[in-house]
Amino acid sequence: MAEAGCSLLVNTTQRAAMTYNSFSHIFFFYKAIKTAQKHFAAAKPDLVVVCDSPSFNFHIAKAAKNAGVKTLFYVAPQLWAWAEWRIKKLKRFCTAGLAAILPFEPDWFAQRGLVCQFVGNPLLENIEAKNIVPKKYSGYSISRAHIALMPGSREAEIKSLWPAMQHIARRLKARHPHIRFTAVAANEQVEETLRQSEIKSLCCDYAIDAVYDTAKKVDFTLVASGSATLQVASAACPMVIMYQSNKYLWHLIGKRLVKTKYLSLVNILSQKELVPEFMPYFSSVAPIVAACEKHLNNADKLSSLSGELAELIKPITGTNASQNVAKMIMEQLISGTA
Repeated sequence: MAEAGCSLLVNTTQRAAMTYNSFSHIFFFYKAIKTAQKHFAAAKPDLVVVCDSPSFNFHIAKAAKNAGVKTLFYVAPQLWAWAEWRIKKLKRFCTAGLAAILPFEPDWFAQRGLVCQFVGNPLLENIEAKNIVPKKYSGYSISRAHIALMPGSREAEIKSLWPAMQHIARRLKARHPHIRFTAVAANEQVEETLRQSEIKSLCCDYAIDAVYDTAKKVDFTLVASGSATLQVASAACPMVIMYQSNKYLWHLIGKRLVKTKYLSLVNILSQKELVPEFMPYFSSVAPIVAACEKHLNNADKLSSLSGELAELIKPITGTNASQNVAKMIMEQLISGTA
């Protein structure tokens, strides 16, 4: 956004966290909210657009409303997954539109009295359905499989998932010495972090900001839960999805908050466990290694799964989310001057 000409009041990109893992950043975000309040009072913007991170952005939207400024939510908070009670809060603070990136969300919100527009997924808008084809596994062998490791972009994710993914990779390589690995980093800084803590015997290749392109090239992917799973699916690449969590907080709080049968976006969209998900997996990687080997040892299974992923993801690719949200913003700005 800075490169596009935006003036940054606060840079939150290195503070991203999911659910109760965000508690450690509470003082940073408290100061950020105070900064936003002062800015809204002084600058009187025509519109506020909040993106993702509902726990933080509800406070931003409240500050905007108190300053007499409308707020558009992009993307729609995933209230269908956990803490549905926040729908009342969303109704109060979402005053300029609700943009969804998952196709079932408009109906879910409509049933609860909120107008919501499916705009498409910004990560998939340049991928055309006609170009999504299942992978071919003829001549494939686990002994020479090529596997991608995608530990995410958040600092907390990398800290917990990168070591675990490497341990999984090391076990696979111990049994199949010619397996190759490519690790995907969100940026050069993340790449350096991954390289510094790499288990050297893995001999990883690295790719930067190339989830989709890497998933197109490999046979299989280990991926952190999140939007990257949809990019991997759009490459029709079989995967195992991981997310780590504090065991005690999960049992004390997490399980009570989460309402969906499945936790990964791919399985939520398919309404079944299409791909193995270990969310959270706590400490042992043995079940994940077993799931990887079960798939990697079966070319027919990989081929079938690739075909299912291709069909699952086609309906939500190729829609220009950026253009659709820009149109929503312009409509609000025009109506505000009428």
